[in-house]
Amino acid sequence: MVQGSTVRVVFLGGLGEIGRNCACIEVDGRIVVVDCGVMFPDPDMPGVDLVLPDFTYLREHADRVEAVVLTHGHEDHVGGLAYLLRDLEVPIYGSEISLGLAGNRIDEAGLAGRARYVVVADGERRAIGPCEVEFIPVTHSVPCGFALAFHTPQGVVLHSGDFKLDLEPVDGRRTDLARIGAIASGEGVALLLSDSTNAEEPGFTPSESTVGATMARVFAASAGRRVVVACFASHIHRVQQVVDAAAASGRQVATLGRSMAKNVDLAQRLGLLGVPAGTLVEIEDIDRLPPGNVCVLSTGSQGEPMSALSLMATGDNKWFQVTAGDVVVISAHPIPGNEWSVGRVIDELHRRGAQVVHSGSEAVHVSGHARQGELRTLLAVAKPRAFVPVHGEYRHLVHHAEIARQMGVAADQVLLCEDGDVVRLDGAGLHRDGTVPAGYLYVDGTVGDVGHGVLRDRRQLAEEGVVMVVVTVDLQRKVLTGAPQITTKGWVYAPEAEELLGDASNAVAEALLQAMNEGAHDVEVLTRHARRALGRLVNERTRRRPMIVPVVMAV
Repeated sequence: MVQGSTVRVVFLGGLGEIGRNCACIEVDGRIVVVDCGVMFPDPDMPGVDLVLPDFTYLREHADRVEAVVLTHGHEDHVGGLAYLLRDLEVPIYGSEISLGLAGNRIDEAGLAGRARYVVVADGERRAIGPCEVEFIPVTHSVPCGFALAFHTPQGVVLHSGDFKLDLEPVDGRRTDLARIGAIASGEGVALLLSDSTNAEEPGFTPSESTVGATMARVFAASAGRRVVVACFASHIHRVQQVVDAAAASGRQVATLGRSMAKNVDLAQRLGLLGVPAGTLVEIEDIDRLPPGNVCVLSTGSQGEPMSALSLMATGDNKWFQVTAGDVVVISAHPIPGNEWSVGRVIDELHRRGAQVVHSGSEAVHVSGHARQGELRTLLAVAKPRAFVPVHGEYRHLVHHAEIARQMGVAADQVLLCEDGDVVRLDGAGLHRDGTVPAGYLYVDGTVGDVGHGVLRDRRQLAEEGVVMVVVTVDLQRKVLTGAPQITTKGWVYAPEAEELLGDASNAVAEALLQAMNEGAHDVEVLTRHARRALGRLVNERTRRRPMIVPVVMAV
């Protein structure tokens, strides 16, 4: 341990929410970024496509950023790289599949020329920027995930990544507790940052391999019928089990959805997905096959509006039409906030006569995150001197912090942090060290064009509607050239509210005439009077607060 060397951890996202995972490990001012993910919008973010971490801190200190290291390839950990690379050009370290999944998004954004990928292997230890980083295998719901051990002057900072302790993983690659234990017994773990997603859940998360048995049973029970399975395109272990079940039941498999096709191809090229020869067919060829010989592997397990599964449910998918007797398996649990969307898709599939199998009716999904028993096991093996729970909503962080205290971490060395918090590690332990900007950055088509004001206006429009008044005034004669014209959307139904709209027009006319008679001769001043008059009448008569848009023109 080097006296005087400063180690800081800056949290830019992922603490108090599911998504936007991004943090910085700093040693003597030199920065390594851990993950750069996106969050999918909440229902109260109308029109928003994605939510990013606030990159202000990284932009302001761009000359000190040495690299980005990836724990794994999920969108909530790598999806923001395509936006970060617009501001920074640094090497990105990760497993081959993680870099491949991230690279798909970066290529789509036209930034492939700014990306420098460095592939690392299980157990590898690399000098990256100010410290050495060790890539420790962990099991998760995407292949080749890592825990990251940062060997710093103040000891090892261990980031668990997203993980579970699966004793029977599909690919045989288990979480390397032995290596974590060796670090704990040697240098020791000065600080543990650990996945909190399932910190409320007691016991242990079931093995991913249990899903394979369920899939085999569902396929066997669906003899003579077409089967559609929707899952995350990045969940290659789940895809493997679907392919195995389909092949065992004599079915051929077609992918549906761009990301599914890309990821299946990528996983095959990397040797992470085994598909028997002749099993894969093109989606346009499945109508030539008997129903009992068909399996469609689709995206859209979260009910995303334009996904392959949602378009199937509404009959708008140009490649596949769900018909009576088809079996649709939704092999994922709804992410918090997506329950309504998934439920709507299930309803529409039932309307089309399909049988729908989901995690509420069959064990067609298991989590990729550790439950309380596994979190306790990691704490027992790592024996950290200090602890910060990461990756989870606030209640998850609270529960995980309590688990750490129960497992013997000193209460004053368990810090509950949120986005924007900074902690410092020194010879005396872990301390808070201020805050940095960490707000939401909204993406709607292109980055940065949606601010809080725009979002507030969209919410108002969605909840209350809009009322527009257009009026032309003659400032010289102090008269209106015509009656104010009222247009409304989402406030009242115009054909049934002629009297109300007439009263609104009269109220604006009276206010403008009075203002001009009292000396107002500026369009901006008259616009304020029009807004105030119209807003007052709307509120008094309907008890609603739509957006008021006055347009005053002078001749």
